[in-house]
Amino acid sequence: MQTITKHLVLLALLLSAQLISAQDSIPAIQNKESIERLESFRETIQEQEKEYLKKEVETINKRLEDGDITAEEAEKQKMEAAKKAALNIENRIAIVDNNIALLQRNYNRVEKKDNLFGINISNRSFNVKTKHKPKPAKYDIKTSNDFLFAIGFNNAIINGESFRDSPYKIGGSGFVELGWNWKTRLLKNSNFIRLKYGFSFQWNKLDIKDNQYFLQNGNTTSLEAFPGELKKAKFRVTNLVVPVYFEFGPLRKLEKENSVRYINNDKFKIGLGGYAGMNIGTKQKLKYSDNGNDIKQKLKQDYNTNDFVYGIGGYIGVGDIALYMKYDLSPIFKNQLMEQNNISFGLRFDID
Repeated sequence: MQTITKHLVLLALLLSAQLISAQDSIPAIQNKESIERLESFRETIQEQEKEYLKKEVETINKRLEDGDITAEEAEKQKMEAAKKAALNIENRIAIVDNNIALLQRNYNRVEKKDNLFGINISNRSFNVKTKHKPKPAKYDIKTSNDFLFAIGFNNAIINGESFRDSPYKIGGSGFVELGWNWKTRLLKNSNFIRLKYGFSFQWNKLDIKDNQYFLQNGNTTSLEAFPGELKKAKFRVTNLVVPVYFEFGPLRKLEKENSVRYINNDKFKIGLGGYAGMNIGTKQKLKYSDNGNDIKQKLKQDYNTNDFVYGIGGYIGVGDIALYMKYDLSPIFKNQLMEQNNISFGLRFDID
């Protein structure tokens, strides 16, 4: 037991050291991003001031046409507006340049400093000093990643029945999806087409109506009338899948001397693809009354659900938010007279 404890302590110390080292690099990353934003803003200052000057001149010309001022006064006001615009450009660029210079000094200082952390064990202190060598920034990053969260309504399409006759409640049946995705650019000089792939957990829930519940009888599973009064009957399937989507849509290109980056910037996007994986859990929850007592049951069985799941999906949206639809091509249950296929509609959030 002591040996296991020692190993756990050592592992915790090593993880702590990694976290401290990672935290030291955060200011440098933040400074670099701030510098890139300021350089991008500096390029727009002149255009902004020219646009302001253009509007001022249009206002002056309008006053001249209306007879509010003389031609001599109009010319004088235009000269003053032009001087003001020139001074604004000069001062605003100077402010940006000073901020960039300050951040660059801090950035270099953070990148070159040593990492130092202390360990205290049994009243003995150990200081470990590590060298941090700055890595040159990549000119072009073709693969990025993001966190996936989706939520919405869930139901089933049953062979031979209309959707409105579904035995599952619309409001109570829902789905949740959590995952991690990578995006890889497919074109050399454009980010218009991306391949999006990763892994995600899908929880598909069906809220059963009309006092029915799922009953497994050998190799078949069917909806049967409950022998009492059901207050609630919910059926949930949990899947672990690998989604693969082709994502289309323009991204804003930021091109610098030493780097090129693509950012979403609330642009339109559309994704088409599918997923495949495995069923990792099936559960049915029942709530009913028995002799005046409220009974809650959680029944974990396979219910003859398919072990291998696969389907198609798509989404359309702007920025990080999209309308999302997925449809299981694999039936929910095996060996059924009437196939049931899960279908989901909702919102999808891809958070960079």
